[in-house]
Amino acid sequence: MTPTIDCFVPYINDGHFHTLCQALADSPISQIHPIHMEGEGGAPFIPLERNLSTQALRDIAARCTGDYLLLYTHCGGLTIAYRAVERMLRTAVESQSDWVYSHRHMTKQSETLAVPTNEYQEGSVRDDFDFGPLLLVRTEALRQFLATEPEEMTHAALYQLRLYISRTSRLVHINEYLYTESELDMRSSGEKQFDYVDPRNRQIQIEMERACTTHLSAVGAFVDYRTLQTIDTTAGDFPCEATVIIPVRNRAKTIGDAIQSVLAQETDFDFNLIVVDNHSTDGTGEIIEELSAANNQLLHLIPERTDLGIGGCWDLAIRHDKCGRYAVQLDSDDIYSDAHTLQSVVDAFHRERSAMVVGSYRLCNFALETLPPGIIDHREWTEENGMNNALRINGLGAPRAFYTPIIREIGFPNVSYGEDYAVGIAISRQYRIGRIYEPIYLCRRWEGNSDAALSPERVAAHNHYKDSLRTQELRARQQLQR
Repeated sequence: MTPTIDCFVPYINDGHFHTLCQALADSPISQIHPIHMEGEGGAPFIPLERNLSTQALRDIAARCTGDYLLLYTHCGGLTIAYRAVERMLRTAVESQSDWVYSHRHMTKQSETLAVPTNEYQEGSVRDDFDFGPLLLVRTEALRQFLATEPEEMTHAALYQLRLYISRTSRLVHINEYLYTESELDMRSSGEKQFDYVDPRNRQIQIEMERACTTHLSAVGAFVDYRTLQTIDTTAGDFPCEATVIIPVRNRAKTIGDAIQSVLAQETDFDFNLIVVDNHSTDGTGEIIEELSAANNQLLHLIPERTDLGIGGCWDLAIRHDKCGRYAVQLDSDDIYSDAHTLQSVVDAFHRERSAMVVGSYRLCNFALETLPPGIIDHREWTEENGMNNALRINGLGAPRAFYTPIIREIGFPNVSYGEDYAVGIAISRQYRIGRIYEPIYLCRRWEGNSDAALSPERVAAHNHYKDSLRTQELRARQQLQR
């Protein structure tokens, strides 16, 4: 007998609901149930995309009479491709999957974009994994999840359900474009990337962290903070106490400001600056050379190789014989907030005896005017659980600084995206990470930033790479528990 499907869609008004029903009219759906906004009509409430409460899932399970439920979590328009729901259903049955999703198209203003979604990995534990807003879930899997009496959540229940299914079944991706949605969020990728640290989303983040931590415990990848090691801040001989490292390629507009913000630092220790000029062609090299001729603290390093990404440039610098005890990050677009940033970072190493220190920064434009959401301080990090929560979020913050002997042991991957996250989560597995919650760094946003406005394909590629890092890290943590 052909399995049956109930569909659940958000209800805004009669016209909106009728339009969605029309879009699904030719699909093999037994019933279409409205999920009311703001709890109207006694039905479940969807406050934001992907944020369902535990009670909403109970209500959905109680109303669902089909073998599967098709859930649409977006409030925009929907167009279903030819026999798309049949395709999802057949995939679920044949693969014995409890969760099926696909690629999609997105209409944004007058443009239609292809939005690819990634294959789900073991390490795809971040709460913002993009499944798209159309999901097919086996009803019995939802009921089994609810029977485990999960922690009551206001925002993270769908995330909980997904993590549960990843442990008990499979999440299957269909490599086809099965529907089109109307995009309501017109922001660029560069604006969206800071949503997870927006203070307005703090309560959501707390719930997501609890769900992720429970999952890591269930799969044997939880790290107990009491097992973390500290460093000996007096061990070894180094040419100086700290080295600031700036990898750069074709940033003639910004590199001078970055270098001057380092040379202006006031410290009670010796420091130097290594600028790794990755074969710039726009005059960047000439600017660096002129500044280095006037200041012997500045080393202008041009790699012999031509195949280095940002991570490769970092790796080259930390292994240089002039690298100090601590290696401190500064991007070529950015500047330190004042003359005491470097001192604050080294003081934190000495105080906390950690293998890595991460500061806080303020988003601004070139006039140093604050841009939303303002200060990025990653206060979601806690000494007790930061190392576990690091697998859920997309970054640890900036500026980043490393105890040189340990970062030399770990090494940077030779990539130009995610290299800092790769080493950060690896360090957090075994060593303490110190935090500075006052903004000591100015992150200048402009059209030349490498992440200012990425295509959907590039966003998916970046997310896929970070998920692969999480998979590798999750398995390494599991090995520690054995």
